[in-house]
Amino acid sequence: MLEGYRGSALQSLLQINADIGDLIEIEKNGNIYKGILMPSYSPYDDIIIIKLDNGYNIGVSIISAKIKLIKKKSESQKETQEVSKSTKSEIKIISTGGTIVSKIEYETGAVRPALSTEDIIKFMPEINNIAKISAEILFAILSENMTPEHWVKIAEAVKRAFKEGNEGVVIAHGTDTMAYTASALAFSLKLPGPVVLVGSQRSSDRPSSDAAINLYSSVLLAKKAPFGEVVINMHGESSDTYTLAHRGVKVRKMHTSRRDAFQSINDKPLAKVEWKENKVEILRSDYIPKRDEVEEDAKFDTHVFLLKYYPGLTPDILEYLMEKKVRGVILEGTGLGHVATSFVDYIKKMTKDGVFVGMTSQCLFGRVNMNVYTTGRLLQEAGVVPLEDMLPEVAIVKLMWVLAHESDQEKVKKLMLTNLVGEINPRHSLDFFPRWNYD
Repeated sequence: MLEGYRGSALQSLLQINADIGDLIEIEKNGNIYKGILMPSYSPYDDIIIIKLDNGYNIGVSIISAKIKLIKKKSESQKETQEVSKSTKSEIKIISTGGTIVSKIEYETGAVRPALSTEDIIKFMPEINNIAKISAEILFAILSENMTPEHWVKIAEAVKRAFKEGNEGVVIAHGTDTMAYTASALAFSLKLPGPVVLVGSQRSSDRPSSDAAINLYSSVLLAKKAPFGEVVINMHGESSDTYTLAHRGVKVRKMHTSRRDAFQSINDKPLAKVEWKENKVEILRSDYIPKRDEVEEDAKFDTHVFLLKYYPGLTPDILEYLMEKKVRGVILEGTGLGHVATSFVDYIKKMTKDGVFVGMTSQCLFGRVNMNVYTTGRLLQEAGVVPLEDMLPEVAIVKLMWVLAHESDQEKVKKLMLTNLVGEINPRHSLDFFPRWNYD
């Protein structure tokens, strides 16, 4: 079935007996374009979409062009696709939405969630050569609409996937809040295999999309990686050479649009995936090993608040939070972990009433140290708990999870300071600070 094609493009493909997944060649204006025939989402009926060897999709008009079939999709590949649908899978792809499963709405130019996970597999038929794939559309939302209730459903879906016998799970997710979901899953799951969150900065039907490479390398990672933990796998550089698998509780989206937007913070990536060579290189040995069985414990208390301090912020905000019955506050302080001294008395009242108050740093890189300056010492005396090098968003997700399991303040404090899944790096190093080369 030549999905999405019509008009002159459809007629040209029918004349050469081409199917989606076949290798074709288009000669136009003295240039030769060779690639795998992909489904079309173009509003024009003269455009043929092919995937080049470098992973990019391009659209070529067949007006004044010559087109020929180079190679049919192999019978073994067709059989693999059929087997993937009918027999037990090895890798489960769970779709939650986001740009990686989105397409351009050509009438408006907007990007909207539209493609199912099966559609993405059609974009990358080579995925079926890595492992037997099954797909589940859990929901189709943009990541800004993700909630803790969604985290619970994702965790349950991951548990089901492993109970079905899958060796690894890939979760298609929007990039904006992907780090929050990764943290939530990391605290909620004990795993017999990798859980790989993957997204894209550009929708899967754009010629410059990173969706196909990210998805392919994530399936490869889920199949080959030796660890049993949650990671985010995205482009490791602006070009298409490799992807990096970042620990789910030590990663942040650091750029709005770069392909290599995700960076490990105060940590190093767990693995490098060279997708062209089908190679997974493990970069460190301290990964969480696989367990025999999956365990899921996804519960979150949303009576928390992440407060970013800025000059001029008045401490009466804490009174408002107490009126709203919050059980915990994560402060995103300046430098080594500071807010204005005018907050001290308010924080004393909060902690006396059983509210947990933890301190993280806006600097992101490095760790809080509240023993250097007087303000830090006063805040600690008021009950503020310094949270080492934990990222603010990881700290707030961890606090949600901890408060759903414990009510005693001392036990909450102990758990927040316990390195459960690698969210606290006991080693301090200046080497973790990255510098992009913009030349």
